[in-house]
Amino acid sequence: MDERDRLTERFEEHRTRLRAVAYRMLGSASEAEDAVQDTWLRLNRTDAAEIENLGGWLTTVVARVCLNVLRSRDHRREDPLDDAFSEPADSSVDPAADAVLADSVGLAMLVVLETLAPAERLAFVLHDMFAVPFDEIAPLIDRTPAAARQLASRARRRVQGRSTAAEPDLARRRRVVDAYLAAARGGDFEALLELLHPDVVLRADKAAGPSRAPIFLRGSSVVARGAAAASVRAAVTQLALVNGGVGLVMADEGRPSVVLAFAFADGKITEIDVIADRERLRDLDLVMVDSSLRP
Repeated sequence: MDERDRLTERFEEHRTRLRAVAYRMLGSASEAEDAVQDTWLRLNRTDAAEIENLGGWLTTVVARVCLNVLRSRDHRREDPLDDAFSEPADSSVDPAADAVLADSVGLAMLVVLETLAPAERLAFVLHDMFAVPFDEIAPLIDRTPAAARQLASRARRRVQGRSTAAEPDLARRRRVVDAYLAAARGGDFEALLELLHPDVVLRADKAAGPSRAPIFLRGSSVVARGAAAASVRAAVTQLALVNGGVGLVMADEGRPSVVLAFAFADGKITEIDVIADRERLRDLDLVMVDSSLRP
């Protein structure tokens, strides 16, 4: 086995962890894979013999790559962080509660993580989920270890305060959208009727249909017929978070081409917004949901 083969083998030992870090940072399976690949390329340009702790080095690099991605997202607004550093240190954190908090990352957690500024998200994910010390986190965000601790503390309070309340509602809506997608893929008209409110409204922009004219449909029967007829499209559609809510995305060569955003009432779908216009798509905050990446 030559040096490159040994380096590849050592990298593969850390791939699962790196992918987990990247997914929790970015909330996107495809972007997580890209970040891991970028980390591998950077390793190849480095003299690995000089790296004392390969696992720590790789975690640092993938975190830096993810931070750059978060900062470059045009639609992301970063909250001012300077005022956070005047907050007192959070000495009341229960380590056992932290362990429970870091035990899983579901839809609710992804939604809350999306509300955090990039530096907050990095500090919280690396420390609370992967036990990276603050003195290693601090250089990544150009802060002192104390400031990094404050960022993680503030992020932790926001996550603890919001994830529990968000989980039941998101879970219910996910089940409805999962069932809608399964029924659409199977062309199951009756199953679709069960999921739609009798007065459901579907709006599609002019880029979504073959006529190049906006579409407006009202009533469960007509909307269900349309969904059942779109089984081919449904076959290449995936579950996603659309502006923080549960929705669906159809991708064309890795780029979102059609997005379905839903509104709900009493466990039924009341509105479906079908978005295909490129400018509207660019304005959406999309996070693909990959269940295989959640513990």
